[in-house]
Amino acid sequence: MQEVGGSRMIGTVATGILVLALLYVAQSIFAPLVFSLFVIALVWPCQATLQRWLPKLLALLITLSITMVAIVAIGSSVAWGFSKLAQWLFVNADRFQTVYVDWTDWLEGHGLAVAGPLTDRFDVTWLVRFVQGMAGRLNSFAGFTLLVFIFIMLGLLEVEDFNARLITPAAQPYGMRILTANRVIGSKLRRFMIVRTFASALTGLVVWLFALGAGLELAAAWGAIAFALNYIPFLGPFVATALPTLFAIAQFDSWQTAVVIFVSLNVIQFIIGSYLEPRLAGASLAVSPFAVIFAVFFWSFMWGISGAFIGVPILIAFVVYCAGTPSGNWVATLLSGSSNTTADRGA
Repeated sequence: MQEVGGSRMIGTVATGILVLALLYVAQSIFAPLVFSLFVIALVWPCQATLQRWLPKLLALLITLSITMVAIVAIGSSVAWGFSKLAQWLFVNADRFQTVYVDWTDWLEGHGLAVAGPLTDRFDVTWLVRFVQGMAGRLNSFAGFTLLVFIFIMLGLLEVEDFNARLITPAAQPYGMRILTANRVIGSKLRRFMIVRTFASALTGLVVWLFALGAGLELAAAWGAIAFALNYIPFLGPFVATALPTLFAIAQFDSWQTAVVIFVSLNVIQFIIGSYLEPRLAGASLAVSPFAVIFAVFFWSFMWGISGAFIGVPILIAFVVYCAGTPSGNWVATLLSGSSNTTADRGA
């Protein structure tokens, strides 16, 4: 009996590894597919409501238009912000080089000669290339967006038929379980994105106002970047606070001012992200912080920026599906931030 259980466990682990390998190798297909399923879960109520008053194809056209405008707006905001940073860096690259040389001289004067050899290898143009690469990578999302658009269009046309197939006798008992889980996932994801969008907009506004008040150049760009990157938990806010600090060092030529800016930006992120947002989201969206961090980094490794963006929605869907089966309920309990996953399942 133990050998059978061990063989089954090995088979399950091997299957999981093969599936993850397939998702990684075929990311050009699976990343847009999963992203489109996420979007469909968000916008389906809009499509269903419009279909009550308008023809199905016209309702689909309106829903797709609203969806693509939202996706392009978020992507364009961060792309515009990074393009502004690249322009500023190109003009002021010598400031960073001067600051770096001064700091390495100071370190060497205090016995930290390890910084010396780095001076020969350091070229501030790497920072310019990094920012330009980020902007270019975001601008190259046209192919990804087109594929997502096609998947969303076909998916929205088939939602009703798919739900009808799930309740047929031939699909039972798994059909009703999947249908119930899908409805819970859709409700949770919509609540998650509403709260996340409000928090992102508020973060972008506050960061923009703070940058203006502190005299930090590119205030609008910092606000746009903070707004867009706030959709990526932990990793996004970190980048949105580290970059302005780095630029503040070059602009003000004062590490004290940079430290004040860094601390202030982190206070903004903490108040909105760690205090306000959890209270707006409620207990039904509570997920282990460790699981959230792991999901963001794991899916960013698998699928890049798109994976980092949808890592948490994938985690939410995984927790709901696990909570819907007796054999997987213990996994949902471990990953959730609440000990009562059975109650959360119907929230």
